[in-house]
Amino acid sequence: MLRDKNLVPLSRQHQHALALCVRIERSSPIEETKRILWQTEIAQQFEAEIKVHFAAEEKVVFPAACSFDGLRPLVDDLLREHAFLRSCFEKAESRQMRAEEITEFARRLSEHIRKEERQLFERLQQLLRAEEMRRIGRELDHALETASQSCTLPTPRQ
Repeated sequence: MLRDKNLVPLSRQHQHALALCVRIERSSPIEETKRILWQTEIAQQFEAEIKVHFAAEEKVVFPAACSFDGLRPLVDDLLREHAFLRSCFEKAESRQMRAEEITEFARRLSEHIRKEERQLFERLQQLLRAEEMRRIGRELDHALETASQSCTLPTPRQ
């Protein structure tokens, strides 16, 4: 299903995070010499975009979804995943992730994004009326103002 224009900003940010996941997956197993660099990039992406993204979903999208009884269990799962992913970002920020945790983080983040896109967003587009989607779009625009809208790539060390 074509993504509703009001959810496109979140989907665009999902693409940025998925790009990071793909790069980690392609680099796996993570070399010990690259572990700190990966953690730096993960922490940068969280600060630049994902922290604000999670907050916007939790403030705008998840409450709208919870108005439908059938979506509450999905939202509960997504909130638990946000908590787990936040703990990963904290570990990356403090450079405490082991190499295998970086790979696991990428797998879990990718699965989380796909669940939001394929399950939550698809169902919301089916269930919400056009004016409600427009309201969500306006609220998301406001909530995402402070997030970077570009894919941050690490600068190589010289």
